[in-house]
Amino acid sequence: MMKYVPIPVAMLEVGKPLPVDVWSATGQLLLRKGQPVVSEDHRAKLHAHNASTTPGDGMAWQRSYERMVHAMLRDGVDVRDIARAPMPSEIRESDYVVGTRVVGGWLDLQEMLRGILYQGGLAVQPLHRLAGIRDKALALLQQDPDDSLFCLFQALADDSLGYSATHALLCAVVCELTAQKLNLDATLRSSLFNAALTMNVGMARDQDSLARQQGAPTDWQRTLIQDHPRIGADMLGALGVDDLDWLDIVRHHHAPLAADALPATDIARRIIHLADSFVAKTAARKTRVSQAPIKAVKSMVLGAQEDGLGLASAMAQAVGFYPPGSYVLLLNGETAVSVQRGERANTPWVIGILDKDGLPLSRYAVRDTRKVEFSIQTPVSFENIQVAVSLDKVRRVRKTLAGTAGA
Repeated sequence: MMKYVPIPVAMLEVGKPLPVDVWSATGQLLLRKGQPVVSEDHRAKLHAHNASTTPGDGMAWQRSYERMVHAMLRDGVDVRDIARAPMPSEIRESDYVVGTRVVGGWLDLQEMLRGILYQGGLAVQPLHRLAGIRDKALALLQQDPDDSLFCLFQALADDSLGYSATHALLCAVVCELTAQKLNLDATLRSSLFNAALTMNVGMARDQDSLARQQGAPTDWQRTLIQDHPRIGADMLGALGVDDLDWLDIVRHHHAPLAADALPATDIARRIIHLADSFVAKTAARKTRVSQAPIKAVKSMVLGAQEDGLGLASAMAQAVGFYPPGSYVLLLNGETAVSVQRGERANTPWVIGILDKDGLPLSRYAVRDTRKVEFSIQTPVSFENIQVAVSLDKVRRVRKTLAGTAGA
């Protein structure tokens, strides 16, 4: 018997041809490929019949949607307009190419995750896709934690990519590195990572809008910020998530000590709460500049209660005071980008990118901040850097650190 997956009926545009055959959940053909939804009443009838499509068509349509969102963001389309965009009416042949695993780097994962978060409860078979994103992200993190932090902190400063997915991936990485420091159980770590990827699914589009918004949140937005953990957990449950720890961590990531929380996930909820706050502080808003990671880390440690000091310290050690991808001013006058955590949280390995006069350095060279002449004087905010940093050049130079740095 053919299996079918539900389609996002609310995102179908009236009058536009559909790129897939549409079936009822029981296998009755409702619309042939190329036929349109002709009216709002027609859309309501499709919803009443649990309009569905085949898994292959559903996955291809999902990929087409993700590609469309990426193109709109790249072209500078306002996130509010993206939020209202309907499902695309065309699917490329390449969208049907199915791999057994996710390929690419962090920005590829960011693009895929953004599409799933934007669709939320309307996403087509998201759990399989999320599993692929999780597995690839963990593989990249295990392969090179410093490169992972570098890519994500650099992406966090680029608002053209959309904030919500970058925030989610960086939080997941920070949570995993902290959980490793604390020797958390592997099963709970998996639930924590999944929760970090999806904790804001209940407001992903609005999260991107808020990141670009000039004024303070409206009353409606404040209500959504307060309610989105519950909305997200309910949404994930409806999508088929049956991991109670995952759902509990999402539901209580803003209130880790809630009375109705599961005792087994106490430490995971507190880790994600810290990571969420830390990443949010280091990201810029239209209403404020980004906070230097060292300030966010120190605030986290100094603000921790006695029972949370160990978690805050573990997170500080995991990412460092100057995590890869962030910027610093050196004693010799150079502005440098951190590229690798050092033996101590305050002694990363960095690469000079601007000379003392603020002119770009043509040759990237590693600086050891343990040496007096290259010691760090102060952090530099992302907004004050007007030169592009080459990831390829950073990776080539970092190879010279093999066997030298003790990260």
